[in-house]
Amino acid sequence: MTEQNNKKINLTKGDRMKVALRSQFIQANWNYERMHNVGYAFTMNPLIRTLYKNKEDQIQAAQRHLEFVNTHPYLYGPINGVVIALEEERANGTDISDEAINGVKIGMMGPLAGIGDPVFWGTLRPVIGAFAASMALSQSILGPIIFFVAWNVIRWAFIWYTQELGYRSGTEITKDLGGGILQKITTGASILGMFVMGVLVPRWTSMNFPLVISEIENDPASIVDFQGLVDQANNNAVTVEKFKEVLLGVASGQNVNETTVQTLGEIFNQLIPGLMPLLLTFFAMYLLRKNVKSLYIILFIFVLGIAMYALGIMG
Repeated sequence: MTEQNNKKINLTKGDRMKVALRSQFIQANWNYERMHNVGYAFTMNPLIRTLYKNKEDQIQAAQRHLEFVNTHPYLYGPINGVVIALEEERANGTDISDEAINGVKIGMMGPLAGIGDPVFWGTLRPVIGAFAASMALSQSILGPIIFFVAWNVIRWAFIWYTQELGYRSGTEITKDLGGGILQKITTGASILGMFVMGVLVPRWTSMNFPLVISEIENDPASIVDFQGLVDQANNNAVTVEKFKEVLLGVASGQNVNETTVQTLGEIFNQLIPGLMPLLLTFFAMYLLRKNVKSLYIILFIFVLGIAMYALGIMG
């Protein structure tokens, strides 16, 4: 590396903020050969220009950040923080090689990639999305607004504060990656995600089974006397007493039909409300664990639904 000015370079919070802001575009030039490398070099460009005033040093720094790099896009924060600390030390004369900086990136990106999906895609997004969707279904304009604001605030705060953690901790943060903290985070997020999905399944998935299992004639004395009310109405002689009688009969749970019909869906709901949607979800998860393609599962459910509708089992 070309010799730097003897004056020690100290990066400001504004310098580090530029890196965090640019990391939002890390997937903009994704490629099959080196994944996020172009986006990562773009992310580090303000840092390189601040730390290295010599053109040759800037080119060398850009080249080492064009190596292969790939992890969850929201988990680059701690990697960026550690790299910023190493680049700052290198610019101030510490003997840190290109291999050391790239080795830190490679060593961190694997473990971090494993927690991105369960934490963000499997937990946070469904929770926030379900809450916002509930408001939207209630015709509240706050639903999409809350989703947009909450998701981006959480996402941005996570990127910024984990980058600052990486910067303050320097290379010490890499020691934590070898322990069980990431496994605990992943397990906890997965459990929470499954709990949320279990709550959402009966709320957002409905299966109707109108197949009649039994039909029993009701005792005439137990049926609400709607006909008597109709007869009085036809004669223009509806009495308050008759009207109250009908209302009280309905309110007290008297039969309103001549027969009581029990459907297959009612039997399922008496066992456990939302049982069949839950079982269908578990079945789909089982097929996914058996490496059945999701497209085949969708087609199977589609065909099954048509067949059961044709047989009168589902409606």
